[in-house]
Amino acid sequence: MIFVSVGTHEAPFDRLLRAAGELRLDEELVVQFGPSAVRCERATTEFDYLPFEQMVELVRRARVVVTHAGVGSVMLALSNDKRPVVMARLRAFDEHVDDHQLELARRLADAGLVDLVGDAAGLADAVARGSEPPSTDSDAPWLGASLREYLAERLGDPVGPASSVT
Repeated sequence: MIFVSVGTHEAPFDRLLRAAGELRLDEELVVQFGPSAVRCERATTEFDYLPFEQMVELVRRARVVVTHAGVGSVMLALSNDKRPVVMARLRAFDEHVDDHQLELARRLADAGLVDLVGDAAGLADAVARGSEPPSTDSDAPWLGASLREYLAERLGDPVGPASSVT
């Protein structure tokens, strides 16, 4: 099963949904579409939004998780031993207020934790390859510090000193 999620941001993410709609699959496609009017004709099941428990179950069942590059969605996949395929929401397409998702996705892709794609062809290739577990070759402790640093750069100091975060 392929699970596609656009997250809960108020802006539509039509670019991801159109790319998912172009996938040629012989397996179940489950799509969470949020506020978008775009629907995937090939989807077996579609939802606007899902309770967290149902999201977790779909992530666990999925062969491949495809999502926007929101930190919550990515961490949900990673915490369930899935290496998500991510497409960042971009300001140029009015999908978000800035390109912070692309910045984060690049860092996570460099660490081997996500597969970053930018278009329908990249999505099709990544889905065809399937999902490998997240890389364990990288020095994992950097992730927490790196995310804290990234959030501090973007938001000031929203999580307090690094020593207080576990």
